[in-house]
Amino acid sequence: MNLSRLSLLLVVFIDVMGFGLIVPIFNTLLLNPQQPFLPHGTPANIRQLDYTILIVVFFLFYFFGAAFIAKLSDYIGRKSGILICLTGALIGYFLTVLAIMSSNYWLLLLGRAISGFTTANQPIAQAALIDISNDDQEKSKNLGMIVAAAALGLLGGPLISGLLSDQNLMGSSASLELPFYVAIGLILINMALIVFFFFELDFKKKKVDFGPLDVVANLWKVRSHPVVLRLSVVMLFSLMCLNAFFFFIDTYLLTRFNFGTLQNSMALAVFGGSMAFGSAYLTAPLHERYKKFPILYVSIAAMGVGILAFMLNPVADLSYVLIVPITIAFAIMYPTMLSLFSGSVGPTEQGWVMGVTVAIYALGSGTITALSGSLMAVNLRMPFLIAIACCILALVAMAKLFKYPGVQALDKKGK
Repeated sequence: MNLSRLSLLLVVFIDVMGFGLIVPIFNTLLLNPQQPFLPHGTPANIRQLDYTILIVVFFLFYFFGAAFIAKLSDYIGRKSGILICLTGALIGYFLTVLAIMSSNYWLLLLGRAISGFTTANQPIAQAALIDISNDDQEKSKNLGMIVAAAALGLLGGPLISGLLSDQNLMGSSASLELPFYVAIGLILINMALIVFFFFELDFKKKKVDFGPLDVVANLWKVRSHPVVLRLSVVMLFSLMCLNAFFFFIDTYLLTRFNFGTLQNSMALAVFGGSMAFGSAYLTAPLHERYKKFPILYVSIAAMGVGILAFMLNPVADLSYVLIVPITIAFAIMYPTMLSLFSGSVGPTEQGWVMGVTVAIYALGSGTITALSGSLMAVNLRMPFLIAIACCILALVAMAKLFKYPGVQALDKKGK
């Protein structure tokens, strides 16, 4: 593998690694009353609110920034776009370390905002790998490598945060800051690889003639695409279901079973590994054998049933096992939805429709996090109840909205 391709795959790894790295640490930092980050005696509902605000702020800035920088890379070049994103991630992690060392919540919040606005690396790196592909066979190979890099990121983030912050494993070297030093080191290595080994031979910079609000206006044209609009409703509820589960696994396991940072990191590692397995080994065979609509019905329903079982489970160690079917169901549902989105528009609008899916992800994640986080102080299981409700709404929306002829036309293949 040449260093140019390796540098782009490392970009994907770092981008995906972020969530699995920060969620267990922030969970411990803000929700564990034994940690000195928040003042002693801070009520549990205030701790939960502070945690929720961190996640919501990230997605708010992600909504505006990711689509903007991804489009900006078409004008200033993939290399410049990637370096902007890596610089934002670097600043975000530095601020996080300073925030932990000084017990400063506002620095932590600023770091999340900067990280959110510059989280566009994965689509840019994907576009860059497509750009450097010489033929369809090489393009397929490169896209397969992206899936592998993303899967490693899903596994690597929780493992890095869990192992390096655990004193039983690392002794006196362990700290909540250490995983971020590792992340900073990886980013610096990645920036060097991009600067010295990644080149865009035929690219010519163009004048930037748009701003962040223009990107939002461009997304707004979904109103004039009835098929995309109908798909968007189903995808929104499906993503809200998964994220209401994902972002509050740690909080739930900490409160219900007294899980520490390492145990919560292992739970997220199971999450990542299951997703990688489902995407790599199950999605393509299912698409070859069955139509997409039945796959969606079964996978969305399986997510809801799995979350219900997880919520009712009284055994701590069984939680790891119950994460697996939920995540595999999502790993099948998500690419199935993306394939429908891709088929709903022509080749000249592929970038736009993928931008719509990014916006749906950011909107759904931020909304459900704010709603679930505010209600979790009332009832620990509330995020999971909301997730199950979102699954039901997604299934109802499918039954109603997918009757539209334009949507029906997307599912002609299969047995």
